[in-house]
Amino acid sequence: MSELQPTQVVYHPGTVTRAERTALLKQTGATVWFTGLSGSGKSTVAVAVEQVLIRRGHAAYVLDGDNIRFGLNAGPKILADTRGYGAEQAKRFGLGFSADDREENVRRIGEVAKLFADSGLVALTSFVSPYRKDRDAARRVHEANPGGAIPFVEVFVDTPIETCERRDPKGLYRQARAAVAAGTGLGFTGVDDPYEPPANPELTLNMATQSVEEGVAAVVNYLAAKGIIRG
Repeated sequence: MSELQPTQVVYHPGTVTRAERTALLKQTGATVWFTGLSGSGKSTVAVAVEQVLIRRGHAAYVLDGDNIRFGLNAGPKILADTRGYGAEQAKRFGLGFSADDREENVRRIGEVAKLFADSGLVALTSFVSPYRKDRDAARRVHEANPGGAIPFVEVFVDTPIETCERRDPKGLYRQARAAVAAGTGLGFTGVDDPYEPPANPELTLNMATQSVEEGVAAVVNYLAAKGIIRG
């Protein structure tokens, strides 16, 4: 069997326009990208925004970092234990937490969010996404969408690390600090791996000083002001 060449893969545009989807759904598809440290409140605000949007009659869906790592971006162990992958296959296709794997994790979800948003939904992504270049690449994918640029709203959940560590709902900071003290390290964002804050986010929230309700109001009001949602 001959190998398929990249030149044989051709983009096939649909016949339904974004204007038609906008008219049907009474909203413009967009991606709202929540980024911040583990424990900052990203997922809490994202799911609350989703609930408010749905109750108001808008189509929205949360793509959560942890949930995605059970499926699309599953690690080698999950692929081997629950998907029947052999060890080599699991290692090849699974994503861990190295810098390269984190880059691919964000690349994949950027593409998926773009598809959701292009369909007319408000895609709400909740990922640490620690590296600025990876988030900027996700933005560029939306801007270069073949059917027209898709709004990309970066929400920096700028909760101080002291608050995140105090919450530490998964015990990850404790593990990371212990690993650093033992001289091994985990490459955990904010402890022994950097977090690069957005240079120009559309919104900045601080969930140490703001309530969830205030964070939700800020996001929903922004979407309304930009005409992404109507009514």
